[in-house]
Amino acid sequence: VQLQASGGGSAQPGGSLRLSCEASKTSHSIVVLGWARQTPGNERELVATWRDDGTINYVDSVKGRFAISINNAKNAVYLQMNSLKVEDTAVYYCYALLYKVGDFWGQGTLVTVSS
Repeated sequence: VQLQASGGGSAQPGGSLRLSCEASKTSHSIVVLGWARQTPGNERELVATWRDDGTINYVDSVKGRFAISINNAKNAVYLQMNSLKVEDTAVYYCYALLYKVGDFWGQGTLVTVSS
């Protein structure tokens, strides 16, 4: 499956951005859709995930500020990022786990939060 992400950019602290990602059509079941982020010198970290059973999880640092949502008809996943902080600056990656296939990553999209 191919994942096409968009929506990165710049925002001031306290601002908002919305990331979008569409997955290409696949005959395999999507088990998890989500978003990860990575800063230089650090490992990629999943920040928000949606499972096919409806479970949603967030890393503690974004709880209450970020919201993940899904459009099943479009195989799309979105990340609404509110109350952005400087430390949210990172390259964000769209993620999918396909049943009996494995992990897939989209191209990164840069989010910069600065005043």
